[in-house]
Amino acid sequence: MDAIDSVFEPLREFSKDSVRLVKRCHKPDRKEYFKVAVHTAIGITVIGFVGFFVKLIFIPINNIIIGSGWV
Repeated sequence: MDAIDSVFEPLREFSKDSVRLVKRCHKPDRKEYFKVAVHTAIGITVIGFVGFFVKLIFIPINNIIIGSGWV
């Protein structure tokens, strides 16, 4: 009986924790959704600019290394 309990006890705990999580979740209201959407847009924009400037700096450096005749 202990072997069966040792198998099903983690499943029982997981199901209790999952039910507790679902009960605590709620649908975001308009203000909360807008705040998350704005922060996501700002993050994507910042990452895009960082990638753009890294590429902008890398292109001349790459041309100097490749174009200098060190082939």
